[in-house]
Amino acid sequence: MNWKWLFLMAWRDSRKNRSRLFLFISSIILGIAALVAMNSFNMNLKKDIDSQAAELIGADLELESRRLPDAEAMRFIDSLKALSDDYAKEERFMSMIRFPKADGSRLVQVRAIEGGYPFYGNVETNPQNSFSAFGKEKGVFVENSLLLQFNAKVQDSVQLGNNSYLILGNVLSQPGQAAIAGAMAPSVFVPIEQLENSGLQQTGSRIEYHYYFKLPKNFQVDKKIKDLEDRITELQLRASTIQTTKENTGRSFEDMASFMELVGFVALLLGCIGVSSAVQIYVREKLISVAVLRCLGTTAKQAFYIFLIQFAGIGLLGGIIGAILGSLIQYIIPIVMQDVLPVSLSTGVSWWAILEGIGLGVVIAVLFALLPLMAVRNISPLNSIRVSDKEESLFKDKASWWIYLLIIGFITGFARLQMDDWVQTLIFVVGVGITFLLLYAVAKGFTFLVKKYFPKKWPYLWRQGLSNLYRPNNQTVILMISIGLGTALIATMFLVQDLLINRVRISSEQSQANMLMFDIQPSQADELKSLANTEGYPILEAVPIVTMQLQSVNGTTLKDVVADSTNEVNSRAFRGEIRATYRDSLTSSESLTSGKFVGKVGKNDTASVSLDKGYAENIKVKVGDRLEFNVQGLIVPAKVSSIRQVDWNRFQSNFRVVFASGTIDQAPQFYLMMTKVPTEIESSKFQQKIVNSFPNVSVIDMNAVLKVLQEILDKIGFIIQFMGAFSILTGIIVLISSVRISKFQRIRENVLLRTLGASRKQIYLITISEYLFLGLLSALTGVVIALVASYLLAIFVFESVFVPSILMILILIFLIVGLTVIVGLINSLAVINKSPLEALRKE
Repeated sequence: MNWKWLFLMAWRDSRKNRSRLFLFISSIILGIAALVAMNSFNMNLKKDIDSQAAELIGADLELESRRLPDAEAMRFIDSLKALSDDYAKEERFMSMIRFPKADGSRLVQVRAIEGGYPFYGNVETNPQNSFSAFGKEKGVFVENSLLLQFNAKVQDSVQLGNNSYLILGNVLSQPGQAAIAGAMAPSVFVPIEQLENSGLQQTGSRIEYHYYFKLPKNFQVDKKIKDLEDRITELQLRASTIQTTKENTGRSFEDMASFMELVGFVALLLGCIGVSSAVQIYVREKLISVAVLRCLGTTAKQAFYIFLIQFAGIGLLGGIIGAILGSLIQYIIPIVMQDVLPVSLSTGVSWWAILEGIGLGVVIAVLFALLPLMAVRNISPLNSIRVSDKEESLFKDKASWWIYLLIIGFITGFARLQMDDWVQTLIFVVGVGITFLLLYAVAKGFTFLVKKYFPKKWPYLWRQGLSNLYRPNNQTVILMISIGLGTALIATMFLVQDLLINRVRISSEQSQANMLMFDIQPSQADELKSLANTEGYPILEAVPIVTMQLQSVNGTTLKDVVADSTNEVNSRAFRGEIRATYRDSLTSSESLTSGKFVGKVGKNDTASVSLDKGYAENIKVKVGDRLEFNVQGLIVPAKVSSIRQVDWNRFQSNFRVVFASGTIDQAPQFYLMMTKVPTEIESSKFQQKIVNSFPNVSVIDMNAVLKVLQEILDKIGFIIQFMGAFSILTGIIVLISSVRISKFQRIRENVLLRTLGASRKQIYLITISEYLFLGLLSALTGVVIALVASYLLAIFVFESVFVPSILMILILIFLIVGLTVIVGLINSLAVINKSPLEALRKE
């Protein structure tokens, strides 16, 4: 092989085709850009998480309990406190805050703190550094979103429970919490000692207890916690250190970044198909040139390498451009994603990501050009005088099978780098393969059906446009795959987002409650019912709730589980509080799966309980098993009488554990009530009356929840759309490339039609009809795939009823079809406007 001569020939042959060669490879530039951008973002995110890990937790060690620690647990906490340089504690719970000046209220997350937390990082406030006065004077710090909502300012008065406080500052950011996390319930910081007499820390109040420790510099905290792991589990505490926080946070957002990279990879695969299709047309046009070279003594292998060098070179250029574009895009990503991340994002050039992008450009250009280039080896000198448009099947060439294996290996290997294990990798590869094959089959099937059952009675112009879908040099398959898959990605995202919104919107139905009131003390229940009835809002549900803990399962306690790691009972079964109720019948959202529901037992009988199916499976309990519950210090033995299937999607009171009436009726309890308020204005006024009369009662307005959920999903959805748009844009580029690649074929067709008397307007209509059919079929196929995918997600992931938005689907189809027609028409203008003489001059 004379490689110098091959490179020289590749360079000389490309002189008249460089713009076209670059157009071939342009379809992978966006995919490379997406991958480089996400890789750079991922690497910067890892670096930011590592550097800000201490600020994420705000301490060296955090212990958390979802119930008030008992004396034994407090002795353990005190032992760690003795080893610390500094210590703080926090009680975290939900409550209502009232702004008297605006006569408005809102559900918030109260963070009652004692001590100098956070030890690392800062609570950024306005006025600046005002948080240093926290606890020194009476007052609270509230999130900025609350001030904006109620048009409040610093030094205004707010009400929490029975107490009033001054606003000492508005919180702009806090350690370990993303901006979007406070959308549902913004944080309010208040010193613990100032909650006295507020009435917020009563029986049944759902409070999380956090204990923070600042340890000596050389203290080996992770080793200490590992040694105490069993003891921490036994005391039903949860420990977090800087290292575990770093690992957990990194793992969570690595999954997100990997997902984004996979979306970019799908866009890249679309581009790869575009490359393969473009090379195939390019090789057809070079058939005579190759035949002449063969006549001059060039071997088939040399001719093959001339074109392979061309595509490798243009792939290198495409990789460089894609890497540069991706590096620029990664400066935009933090602007989009900062709200959903708990760390401050930095930007920086990742040379490894750039090198990877450039390498991908070369590999993909060569790998996906190999299949169509195999045909070059079969061009004989005889083709210089006898041109044949007949395509040779690649399946007859044994070498092509190795190329197919290389392509599958490349896709699998790249996917494995983004996945946790081989099972996920194979599922992804098979899923992508099925989607591509489905689109390919639809495209092939459609062209076959059009050709076989051609509508001969249609107007001529429409028939001509339709016939272009199966005539030589058609781009039906490639465009349907690229545009269809891009449509499927975008449509699936919209449908899933709409599905999640509809799960909450069910509360707007006439028969459903849309306001939830909880933390109602027994002494307040009748008064609150009376208030609601006076206002004309009937109480649809009034449910007693008793807090308790699981003490033992068939005689096995938490200590037994900790002592014997082989025990079948999961230690998590004993962790946290259980909120149970008692009643004598099933509700409309429940159905029995096994056993018999017992509605009432005698005062001296063993308690009877019914468990939610999912909960029973988690703690490995079945009908007939014996449980013991710790109800406010009293051990209550119980027998599992039934297992229930609960519809958790319905907005009504649902419980994992339901007791038969007669056992825990007199236990300390609080009430949950639901009502239906017709309008937002009435809802707001009723909330004010509740907060004024019952400061400890918390209210959730489902209309407000719906708005917040919409806001959160819009932000997350924008990120997915941002990456999904790469697939759509890649499809558009493939569309542009395909039209321009087949330009000379289109010129000959145009000349023939013009010679036969066709007007320019008629040719316009033929072109429009062709791309109308292409866009419509691609969009419909993509939407069908999205509907199937969304339905499966609804059933198996979200366990919800799937009702797609017909309006959204129609709008998406209209946009995709319109875009396809416009792009196809614009790129065909140069062809349509050619005069018949130009073809003769060219020939």
